[in-house]
This record gives sequence, structure tokens and C-alpha cells, in this order.
Amino acid sequence: MTHTTTEQPARRASGAVVPVLAFAGIVVAVMQTLLVPVIKDLPQLLDTAPSNATWVLTSTLLSGAVATPIMGRLGDLYGKRRMLILSLAVMVVGALVSALTSTLLPMIAGRTLQGFAMGAIPLGIGLMRDMLPREKLGSAMALMSSSIGVGGGLALPLAALIAQHADWHALFYGAAGLGALSILLTLLVVPESPMRAEGSFDVLGALGLSAGLVLFLLPITKGSDWGWTSGSTLGMFAASAVVLVLWGVFELRSKAPLVDLRTTARPAVLFTNLASIMVGVSFYVVSLVLPQLLQLPKATGYGLGQSMVVAGLLVAPLGLTMMFTAPVYARLSAKYGPKVTLILGMLIIAIGYGAGLGLMSAAWQSLVIAVVLGAGIGLAYSSLPALIVGAVPASETGAANGLNTLMRSIGTSVSSAVIGMVLANTANNVGGVEIPTMHGFRVSFLIATGAVAIGLVMALFLPKPNRAPQLRASSEDDAAVVEQAEEVLRGFRGRVLGADGVPVARAKVTLIDRRGRQAGATLSDEDGSYALAVPAQGAYVLAARASGHGPLASSATHHGEEGAVELDLPLPGETVSA
Repeated sequence: MTHTTTEQPARRASGAVVPVLAFAGIVVAVMQTLLVPVIKDLPQLLDTAPSNATWVLTSTLLSGAVATPIMGRLGDLYGKRRMLILSLAVMVVGALVSALTSTLLPMIAGRTLQGFAMGAIPLGIGLMRDMLPREKLGSAMALMSSSIGVGGGLALPLAALIAQHADWHALFYGAAGLGALSILLTLLVVPESPMRAEGSFDVLGALGLSAGLVLFLLPITKGSDWGWTSGSTLGMFAASAVVLVLWGVFELRSKAPLVDLRTTARPAVLFTNLASIMVGVSFYVVSLVLPQLLQLPKATGYGLGQSMVVAGLLVAPLGLTMMFTAPVYARLSAKYGPKVTLILGMLIIAIGYGAGLGLMSAAWQSLVIAVVLGAGIGLAYSSLPALIVGAVPASETGAANGLNTLMRSIGTSVSSAVIGMVLANTANNVGGVEIPTMHGFRVSFLIATGAVAIGLVMALFLPKPNRAPQLRASSEDDAAVVEQAEEVLRGFRGRVLGADGVPVARAKVTLIDRRGRQAGATLSDEDGSYALAVPAQGAYVLAARASGHGPLASSATHHGEEGAVELDLPLPGETVSA
């Protein structure tokens, strides 16, 4: 019976699951970039000081950073679909609160609730892992991961158009409508995953992480207002360090931690997360610099004098290129693995920013920069969940991807603060208005190039994935040529054979653990060979099936030592039912 439960999601998951989950990611991105076109007008719109108006953006960032790992863990424990719907529902409520107010505090409250939508990305990736066959997982996770860039790229010109021609509150009504549509589609199309992590929710761990993150991100986002050497800024950084260290000690001693720090300390997870911070930095720099450069008047001598809408359209290819990169990533990753695609993506980002230093004098050049950077960021973002999923047990997917999304958010926050400070310190004061300078834009691009170089070093330290057979799968077209690893460090391998002893190609082999949960799946090669890694030692069932043959379920035990247990899977002849 448990066997059926494990196989059920793969059968029920229709072809619409991936686009519906990716749409949820796009909704998150729209929520994030919603206010970019009206940032400079917020103090007037809310009748408040500029330093207070920045809280409208900061609040979303902080709540998103806190909600992401927490919703990931809750999803692992109580159901990822359930928590995905809850995240989106909280966002819809927040959008409606913001739509109905023009005063500061209710707006901040609404934006704080909107930050909960950030949990949708890791929850969507977790659902994909639980439901999709391995040959579709690579391209699906790539699309989900890059959806945040896609949504951002598409939302910019659209939000600019609405802000220019309608009441700015329409932006929030639009976001609420998209959120409601995403909830409806999820309810109709996405089945709940049967996979559950053991243990209970770590309330103290959640409170500790929340406090530590707020104390860390708050001075980063507000440092330029408060002063980087002020008592408030330094005091919060110090308090953050103390709280996070105590939180780490508590998590290591907890039986059911919010974040398994031992898993997080594995080189494959640690270096992926460190690289993610740098990818987050590089993604945000172009989003901050290009729209400003395009909209500055030509009278400055370097501004390109474009309208808000045209500037948005010229930056939009950044997101669109990320979307088109997902299938390219799937093919490259199937052949070379996600580590290589991450390194390739970062090299392309470095080329984009390097070229961008000399391509700032015409609008079409901004378009070129956006396309090149979109391709690089798309490859890098697509690689991150595959690297994480390949390094953690299935029951920790939500929490681990939540932490990875958090690392990208930290990169974005650091980028926002640092670039904001650079542009402010290099600005010219013209008639009481601070105008960013070309020098500031170039320094920003140099900072992004430096961040990518650091990320590249981190990516080079990544170990060669030991779960390639589960991850090296792309789209349906590539399913026939899913590459198997020459060596599986711990697992099972052998051949799938027909009743006559002839090798069976393209047979689906599923690994089921003692709790009846799917621990891995792959397709047999042309010579019938298969290879599957095990997450831990213990008893497993290997289920194999192929058209024209009867199904087989074979029990096997792996004792945890390195090396693969050889196990051939002979399929019986197909039985004809009466």
C-alpha cells in the first residue's frame, strides 16, 4: 500500500503542474518589483519622509527572509502544497491592505504580509522533486528557480505603464488578482505531496532565526541612513552575531531543528549557498543601475533620456532571457552536471558586467547588457536548486531550498544597501536633487564583477555531485539519453532485464525507503543499465516497470559503505488480465 502512495504523485502530476508552480514564482517576483517604478515618488504618495518611505521596501525584504526557511520547514512537516497556498493567501491579504491605504503604517503592514510570498519558490521546488519523474526534474526546477527573474523582468514595464497611466493603488489590486489566480490554479492542478519530514516544528529555532536575520538585515538596509559607524548599526550587527551563534548551538542540540546545520555544513550545500549570495548580488545590481541610467535626462551628458515605460521594456529582456535559458540549462546540465552550468553562468555574468563598463552610451547597449546578464543569471539560478536537491535527503528539500532562497535574498539585500550607498556617495547635487553619476554606475558594475568572481571561486570548490543519475535529466526529449554516473558513491546499480534476459531500455526504476517514500528514480539506459544513489544506509525496495513487461518490486539493503550494490532487476512477462 505504501508503494502505491509513493508512486501516486508521479501519475497524478499533470503536465500543467510545472507551469502552475512557475506562475507562483512569477507572482512572487511581481510582488517584489511592484514598487520599483514609484520608489522615488513614495515619500510624496505616503506623505512621509524619504527615510520612512524606505520601510515600505525594507519590510517586505525582512518578512520574506524570515518566512522563506520557516515556510520551507512547515511544508516538509505538514504538506508543501498546503503551505504554498497559505503563503500566497497571506500575500493576497497584504496586497489588499496596501491597496486600500495611502498612509505609512498600514502600507508597511501590508508589504510585510506580502513578503510571505517568498516561501512559494522553495515550496514549489520541493513539490517538483516529490512529484516529477527524474527525467523532467532538471528543466522544471530550472524554470521555477528562474521564474523570479522572469516575473521581475515582465513586471517592470507593466508596473511602469500602470503607474504612469493609472492610480498607483492599481498595482496592489493587480498583485492581489495574480495571487488569487495562482491559488486557484494550485488548488485545481497541483496534488499534495505525500512526503513528510519527521519531528515537530521548532518554534524556538524559528524565533531565533527570525531575530538574528532581522538584526542582520536591518542595519544593512538602513546603514546608509543611520551611518555605517553609528551605535545603532554596529550594535545591531553585534547583536545579530550573538543571536545567530546561540541559535546555531541550539539547532545543533535540537532533535528536530528548523535548519539541519550538519546538512548545511556539507561542502555541496555550503558552497552552493555561498555562491547563491554572490548570484543574488549580481542580479540586483543590473536591476538598480540600468533603469536609472536609461531614465536620467540627456542634459546630464550621460543619461539616456528614456521614459519610465521604455526603460522598463529595455530591461525586460533580462527576465525573458532567464526564462529561455531554462531549457538550455536542462540540456547542458544533463550532459555536464549543475556544477558546470553554475560556473558557466557566472562566467557569462562576469562578461556581461565587464562589457557593460564600456556599453553605457546608448539605449540599445542597455538591451545587449540585459540579454547577456539574463542568460548568465538564468544559468546560475537554474543550477542552484539542482545542486541543493542533489545534496540533501528528500524530507529536507523544502527547508534546504528555503535556506538557499534566503541566501539569494541576503545577496540582494547586501547589493541593495551597497549600491545604494555607492550611488548616494558619488551623486551630484543639482538644485537640491541628488543625481547619480556615471562614475557611480561604473563602480556598481565593478562591485558586481567582483561579487561574481568570488562566487566563481565558491563554485569551483563544489564537490562533483554524487547523485548525478537523479539530477542529470532534462526535458522529455532528452529522457532517452539521461546520462548515468560512472560511479555512485553509495547506492544500487545493475541492469533491467526482460523475461528472456534481454536488456530493457527506458524502464523506470524507483527507489522506495522503509517508510514507503520515494528516495530516487531514474530511467534505464540503452543497455538496460541503471544507477541510483541512496540517501542513507538501510532497507529499500527497488520498483521497476516498462511497457510490454510486468512490474517488479525487489527488496534490497545498503549497509552504508561506499560503493554500489549490484542488483539486476528481471521484469516478468506482461500478464493479461481477464
